[in-house]
Amino acid sequence: MMNMMNSGHGGFMMGDMGLLHILFWILIIAGVVLIVQWFSGRGKESALDILNKRYATGEIDSVAFERMKKDIGEGDRS
Repeated sequence: MMNMMNSGHGGFMMGDMGLLHILFWILIIAGVVLIVQWFSGRGKESALDILNKRYATGEIDSVAFERMKKDIGEGDRS
């Protein structure tokens, strides 16, 4: 008779939670993680891009713009 731990279908490779089943789910989860990372990385703006938009919309004046640009390291480089 078969014991309760072995379904009789080849042991570890073909059992209910066999190696192929685990590998399948690892690949599915890894794929979802990669897709989420790819989508979340799209459209990221640099600090200078954000600063330029704030200046263009009039949220900050030229003095503040130049000061902030120097603060983020995009100002006059010598």
